[in-house]
Amino acid sequence: MDYTLETSQLKQKLLKSIYSLQLKSLTTLQSASPLLHSQRGMGMVTQHQVHQLADKAKSLCGDLDNIKNLLHYCQDDLVRQIPNPTGSRYGGVSGIHCSLDGSIYVTAESAPWVHVLSSTGHTLQSLPCQQTGKGGSIFLPEDVTVTRMGMVAVADMVNEAIWVFNPHTSLSKGEWIKIGKVGSPRGIGVDSMGKILVADYAQGQVHSFALDHAFRTLNAHTVSNLQGPRYVSPVPSGGFVVSEECGDVKVFMSSCKLLCSLSSKYGHQFGNPAGVCVDMDGSILVADEQRRTVHLFPEHGAPVCLVSTGLRRPAGMACSSSGHLFVADTGENCVKVFKYCVRPPYRPTKAGASRADPNQTHRWRGGVVPLQPH
Repeated sequence: MDYTLETSQLKQKLLKSIYSLQLKSLTTLQSASPLLHSQRGMGMVTQHQVHQLADKAKSLCGDLDNIKNLLHYCQDDLVRQIPNPTGSRYGGVSGIHCSLDGSIYVTAESAPWVHVLSSTGHTLQSLPCQQTGKGGSIFLPEDVTVTRMGMVAVADMVNEAIWVFNPHTSLSKGEWIKIGKVGSPRGIGVDSMGKILVADYAQGQVHSFALDHAFRTLNAHTVSNLQGPRYVSPVPSGGFVVSEECGDVKVFMSSCKLLCSLSSKYGHQFGNPAGVCVDMDGSILVADEQRRTVHLFPEHGAPVCLVSTGLRRPAGMACSSSGHLFVADTGENCVKVFKYCVRPPYRPTKAGASRADPNQTHRWRGGVVPLQPH
C-alpha cells in the first residue's frame, strides 16, 4: 500500500475516533447534567458502575494525552552537528546553555574556554578562563550558564569555585570574579528568580544563591541528600530539576522542597542521567549517558523518546524556544542539534493572540558578553 495513502487513512481513522468521543461526551453531558443536578438519588446507577466509568475515563484521558504528545513531538530528527570550537586537542564538549536571544554557550572537558556560538554554530566570541593579572592561572569550567544580568557564570570543580565574568570593569577585556567555594561543583544554572543554582557532586547537594552588585552571595539555600548530582536546570514556573548520577532525576519547588522524582512519577528506569533541561511548555528533557537516549517527560502523559540513536556519550543539554534540542555529545566531541517539536510552541501575547515567531521573544539584558573574539 502506498505510504501516503496509508498515512491519510490512519489520520482519518484517528480524527474519526476523536470526533466520536467528542460527540458522545457532549451528548451524554447534555442529557446527564440536568438529571445529576436536579434528580434525587442515582436512579439505577450503581457505585460499581461509577467507579468503573471513572477508571475508564482516566485511562482514556491518558491515551489521548499520549496521542497528543506523539503528534506534537518527533524523534531522531538531527538538524546539524556543531564541532567543538576548541578543537580536538582538549576533551569533548560537556556544558551547554542556550539563551533567549539564540546564543549558545559551550564548555569542553579540560579546556579553559567558554565559546559563544550562534544557533548555526558560528563562533561569535571566545572567552578565555584565566584570572586577571600577569601570569594569572587558568581554570577549567565544567558547565556554563548566563545570569539574569547577562553575565557568564561557570562551575570550576578543580578549584572548588564558581566564577562570574564581569565585563563592566576598567579592564578592557573584563575580568572573572571568584564567587566563594563549593565542594565539587559540576552543573550550574539560573532559576526563574535570578538565583544561581549549583550541583555539588561530592557533597550531594544543590546550592542556590543570589548575587548583589558587589558579587556577594545573598539568600543562600541548600538541598541535601542527593546521590551524585550532576546537571541542574530551572523550571519556568519556579524551582529546579537535578539529575543524579546514581539513577534518578528529581524536581524541587521554589521552596526547595522535593516535588517528585521522575522514576517514581512516570515509572521510568534511568541508566545514568546526565544533562537536563526544561522547555517552554514545562516538559522535562533528560539525557541518559548509559542508554545514549534523550527522553521528554510531559506534564500529562507517558515519557516520549526524542533521541533513540546517534549519541555516543551525551552530557549537557539545552533547548530553545524554537523547538530545537542541543546535546553536548562528549563521545563525538560536538554539539548535536535535533528538531524535537513538529511545530514551534505557540505563546500567547498580551493581547491574547498567539505567535510562533521565536525572534519575538525578549532578549536577555546584557545580551552576549561584550568581549573581542580571541
